[in-house]
Amino acid sequence: MKIIDAHHHFWDPIANYHPWLRDEPMIPFRYGDYSSIRKPFMPDDYDAATKNWDVVATVTMEGEWDENDPTGEALWMQALSDETKRPAAHVAQAWLDRDDLADVLKAYDRLPVVKSVRHKPRANSRPDGPSGGMMDKAFRDGFRRLADHGLMFDLQTPWWHLDEAIDMANLAPDVPIVLNHAGLPSDRTAAGLAGWEAALRRFANLPQSSIKISGLGLPDQPWLIEDNQSIIRTCIDVFGPERAMFASNFPVDGVCGSFDTIYSGFSAVTQSDPEAARQALFHDTACRIYGLSTMT
Repeated sequence: MKIIDAHHHFWDPIANYHPWLRDEPMIPFRYGDYSSIRKPFMPDDYDAATKNWDVVATVTMEGEWDENDPTGEALWMQALSDETKRPAAHVAQAWLDRDDLADVLKAYDRLPVVKSVRHKPRANSRPDGPSGGMMDKAFRDGFRRLADHGLMFDLQTPWWHLDEAIDMANLAPDVPIVLNHAGLPSDRTAAGLAGWEAALRRFANLPQSSIKISGLGLPDQPWLIEDNQSIIRTCIDVFGPERAMFASNFPVDGVCGSFDTIYSGFSAVTQSDPEAARQALFHDTACRIYGLSTMT
């Protein structure tokens, strides 16, 4: 099975400033203690983690680089791609509600590796809280600008904010939206999963939507198929293999399990699926959505 890893990171917090990977005290993190990943993770490290798998291309995600240098990471990633041919695509940092957005997007016009941007919108910790950042005028205006630059939007938000994403998406229906980490189904109670699935189904009605099946770890627990099988199957059933893609979220998800554990889990959960569906999930969907049509 040839793999395009649709979401992972390269970083070197020794050479470059990622506040959450360098500053003390460490920030609260959804997986708990993340001290093990506060070190460089570069192509050689990725190769070691994935040595048992045929990874033919990867998509890197912005790693919360210094917000005072919003284009710095993308410039660094372009240079890395030019040197090593990895990543094949990058999701860059962009603050949609800032005055410098126009200049940032113009800079990305000159970086062929940049295919999408991410700005995690303000979110609430509970489903019954007030609306989040996607309802702010400045954020919505910034989202609309992406269409003029041919960029996609990678969305990371709890599932209870997905109705706001639907409303925002209607402002720019030509901007593809890739939902990160399965919509963050962190509440695994029956009520929590029911709310997550219902929100996911509403979001999937957007023609421009797709989903990354990644980031499924639970706090202070190892990655287990029995914890994640129903999440994986629901994502596939709701979006279809043609709009769903597997991703490692490495090195972040290395806090929960090895690449072998996570991708063996993806493979085991889909082992009875048609081969074309598996090929889409592991390779073809990411290839098409991120414009990697020449990758094989």
